[in-house]
Amino acid sequence: MSTNLLQYNTKYPSVADLKIKAKKRIPKFAFDYLEGGCNDELNVWRNEEDFKNVFLMPQYLKKHNGVDMRTELFGHTYDAPFGIAPVGLQGLMWPNAPEILAKAALKHNVPYILSTVSTSSIERIAELTESKFWFQLYHPTDNGLRDDLLRRLEAVNCDVLVVLIDVPSFGLRYREIKAGLSMPPKQTINNFIQAAMCPTWGIETLRAGIPSFATLKPYMKKGMDMKQLGKFMNATFTGRVDAEKVQAIRDKWKGKLVIKGVVSEEDAAICANIGVDGIIVSNHGGRQIEAGESTIKPLKGLADKFKSKYKVMIDSGLRSGPDIGRALACGADFTFMGRPFMYGVGALGKEGGDHTIAMLKVQLKQVMEQVCCETIRDFPATLIK
Repeated sequence: MSTNLLQYNTKYPSVADLKIKAKKRIPKFAFDYLEGGCNDELNVWRNEEDFKNVFLMPQYLKKHNGVDMRTELFGHTYDAPFGIAPVGLQGLMWPNAPEILAKAALKHNVPYILSTVSTSSIERIAELTESKFWFQLYHPTDNGLRDDLLRRLEAVNCDVLVVLIDVPSFGLRYREIKAGLSMPPKQTINNFIQAAMCPTWGIETLRAGIPSFATLKPYMKKGMDMKQLGKFMNATFTGRVDAEKVQAIRDKWKGKLVIKGVVSEEDAAICANIGVDGIIVSNHGGRQIEAGESTIKPLKGLADKFKSKYKVMIDSGLRSGPDIGRALACGADFTFMGRPFMYGVGALGKEGGDHTIAMLKVQLKQVMEQVCCETIRDFPATLIK
């Protein structure tokens, strides 16, 4: 175990430690954007708390031949059963965060998902990852824009398209509204003061340049002010992604198609009828609806019913190796995390991606040894029902 611990900075052995450090290095308005949830943020809390009520049975006398956490997914064998979830405006929280995380994902052979509204472009991330990345599509209101984004993804040989369905309207996130980061965004004196109190963030931001929606730049007028940007985003991405829109993408997209934001059996059944390759059970990290339930709650039922039809994955609320094990035990084929990796780059900058991935591998390995799992396929047998 001590050899594995040398892979990462032992001052920060947990996501909680990274979060504390990141909060000190990131301006309050940017940290609040990362942390914020819908309304009173109860579903952010629920996501994490409900994982704590999933229990695994340790086994000690059974023979154990070592741990192999490699995971086959969509024809590729990853080195671990977790990946980096999409986060919008990553470069606001830490300069060049998408590039830092994409490079780390390639190095460690785990998937990185780029958001439509992140701060690095499709083409740049494809270059950094040798096209081994996934892309999350915020479905535009204009089908021509949708088709051009699909064309760009095909041009760089992106294999996995993730269509987000849980944003029929933007979540009411009070922290963002107070910080001026709602649509349209606005600059405030408090934001300038908070930025000045985080000199490392400020210096790195000056080096990297002011963050922008890099993938969307070709579709935006030059020199937009904040109000114009808000109008553009609202006009371009407001609207429900229904079954008809997903079917249209399925008809056009030749690669693997994943639907993210599925929490109900009704939506899961529609996905099966359309012929998608996978779903991600997700509530957008608690950022879209406060009154919903946590993602771990519906996971087992959805996995039991639909795993024979497509891959069932999960994000929202996972914060550790034990949480990854809990999700796998409940039937997930794969897991994703967003905030933990942003804490990593916020705390440690360029080393944050490497550190967080290595840390989670060590944590997951320890759990697998405790419950006598040799592969991730062994986890469901450890679930205490």
